[in-house]
Amino acid sequence: MRNEVRLHPRVWEFCQSLPPAPRKRLRSGLMGLESDRGDIKALEGRLSGYYRLRSGAYRVIFSARMEEGARVIYCHYVGHRSTVYEILESRENLRAFLGK
Repeated sequence: MRNEVRLHPRVWEFCQSLPPAPRKRLRSGLMGLESDRGDIKALEGRLSGYYRLRSGAYRVIFSARMEEGARVIYCHYVGHRSTVYEILESRENLRAFLGK
C-alpha cells in the first residue's frame, strides 16, 4: 500500500534552500516514505508518537495516521542531525510547534 506524504511548508522551504546534491538526496528520502522505504526509527520521550527519517546529514521528523482508509505521513520538521533534536526538545509547546 502506498502512503500519501504531506510536507509542512517549513519542510518544503528547507529543502529548497539546500544545495543541489543534498536536496536531491533529501527529496529521494521523502519520496521513499511513500512506500515505507528508508532509515526510519520511532522516537521516544517527548517525541513519542513521531518518527525520524535519516537522509544523509539531515533528519525528517514525521507522524503517520489513517485518513479515509489511507495512510498519510505528515512531515513536520527537518534539520541537520547535529541540531534537530535539541531544537525540538527546547520547544515549550512541542506538540503545537509540530502541528499535532
